[in-house]
Parts: sequence; C-alpha cells; structure tokens
Amino acid sequence: MKTGKLPVNAMKRSVLGQIRTKRSEVLSGAGMGEDCAIFSSGPEETAAVCVQEAVLRTAGAGAAAARQPVREADMALADLIVKCANNLAAGGARPVAVMIALLLPEAVREPEIRALMAEAEEKCAELSIEIAGGQTRITAAVSAPLATVTAYGAAAKGRDYSARAAAPGQDVVLSKWIGLEGTARIAQCRRGQLLERYPAWLVEEAASFGKYLSVLPEAEIALTHGVCAMHDASEGGIFGALWELAEGAGTGLTIDMRKLPLRQETVEVCECCGVNPYELLSGGCLIMATWDGPGLRQALEEARISAVIVGKVTDSHDRILLNGGETRYLDRTGTDSIYAVMPHSG
Repeated sequence: MKTGKLPVNAMKRSVLGQIRTKRSEVLSGAGMGEDCAIFSSGPEETAAVCVQEAVLRTAGAGAAAARQPVREADMALADLIVKCANNLAAGGARPVAVMIALLLPEAVREPEIRALMAEAEEKCAELSIEIAGGQTRITAAVSAPLATVTAYGAAAKGRDYSARAAAPGQDVVLSKWIGLEGTARIAQCRRGQLLERYPAWLVEEAASFGKYLSVLPEAEIALTHGVCAMHDASEGGIFGALWELAEGAGTGLTIDMRKLPLRQETVEVCECCGVNPYELLSGGCLIMATWDGPGLRQALEEARISAVIVGKVTDSHDRILLNGGETRYLDRTGTDSIYAVMPHSG
C-alpha cells in the first residue's frame, strides 16, 4: 500500500466494518471524520486510562516483517488489548472502550488489515469492550505492524486499589498460575524444539495458555469480596510483580515460594528452554492483597478460578522468600527471562 492514511474504501471495509461491539458509555465512537471519542460517566464514577504498545505478530505482513526476530513480533493484537484491560481491572476499573493506533509497513495488504481488526473486535466482544476509534497509517518507517492501544474504563470514585493500598497484615492471594503468558509464547515459537522432548498434547496445551490471560473475572469477584489492592503480574514475572506491589505500598512481604502456583506445562517448557519460571511473563495471574484471604480464595474457587494464599504483607521493608528451610530476599528483577529465548534484535 502507499504511504499515508488508509484509503477510505479500505478503511470502511476492513477497519470500521469490523467494529460491532457497542456500549452505552461511548456517546460518540469510531467513524469516518470522527477525531475523538466521547464518553459518559456516572456521578459516582471516574475515568481510568491505560496505554500499551507492541510490535504485532501477524501472518503474511510482507517479506520485511517475516525477517523480524521472534522477540520483536511476538504479540498478538488481541493479547495487547487484554493487557490493557487487565491493567484497568487491577486498578478497580471496569473496561469500557479502546482506541487502536496502527502503523503498518508498505508491504501490508488489505486482507491482513481486515484480519487484524477482526481479531481485535473478536477479543473486544469477548471482554464487552467497544473499539471507540484510533488511527491506521501506512509508513515506510516500520517493517512490521506496530500498535498502540489506549484503553478507557470507569471506576468508583474515592476507591484506590493500586499497590499503595496494600497494608501490613494483609494476605497475598494469587489467581490462576504464574508464567502463563511466557509459557504460551515460548511454546508457540519453540514448538519444534519442545516436540522433540515432550508429547504433542503437552506442547499444544502450553501454547494455548493465552486463553487464561484475562484477569477481569477474578478482579470483578475481588471487588465484592474485600480486596484492598490488586496488581496484575506481567513482564518481570511473579518476582517482579511482587516486588512492585511491595515497592508501591512501601511495605515488606513474606512469600512462601512453594505455594506459588505453577502449571506442569510451564515447568517442562522452562526446563527445556532454560528459563526461570519465576521471572517469566505472567499475564493472567492477578495479585490481590486483602484482610480476608480465605474468604477471597473461597469466592474465587466457587467461580472456578484457581486461587492460593502465598504470603503476607509485612511492616518491614524486607521482601522475603521462604523455600523450606531456606530464606532469601526478593530483589527487583532485571530483564524478563523470556528474552533469553526470544532475544532482542542486534
């Protein structure tokens, strides 16, 4: 395609034509000539906003995109939308809408644009989110699709569920399992290597872990069952997320490593590829601080969401990891261990 804005007919067919999910909170959304979206919020609500960007994984985006390192083109647009929605949910907000800006290489074809937008709409429909607008531009400045997603949500006024709301004495509860997002990405890009060692069912199950990435269900339950603070685990793994929770709260932590929930598929994938599961992308796992850990865990499990109490928020600044008779201190993690498998270009 030629550099510049997407042609009008292609915009109508392949971008706007894919947007179907609507919400009453969006008074004016995506459309030709619409340069902004207008949202409404109730008298007892406030707006929440989150922005995330990524180089996209998409089939057939041209020869230049095909040569991109796996690390550079490993995120699906649907996963980027989930990441934004998770950030809002962890802040106590109800995701309402997203705006999507796409920078696409000249080698892109219209069916690929349509496929990207269909993927985005399918995920938004699943999460009950409206695509309220955005931009789509063709440029020689990129060799692979680049997306920026801005998500908007509504939150109750006067309530703070950020890390700073965690307090000494509260239980630390985790939902689902750690390392889910990283396991899925590694299994997808190292499928051949893994199949040499493990049965196909295990590799396919690991590659499908993307189905667990949304934390919206557990966040919604947590809001009605006494949660005080929430933080979604992502880059840096569970170690990084726990450190961020404590740092944001200005507190300490005592965490039992043996209770950190791991799927066996994650264990096998990490062992085969030399990855630390505790420092691996952990989207899909929500960290919750609450005065009533058993009550919150029971509510989640009644909704068929796995949950476990892994430790306590403490009144010191020490972030302690217990592993049987061994004690170590949790430090701020560096680069996520997935980059050892999907290295940066250069």
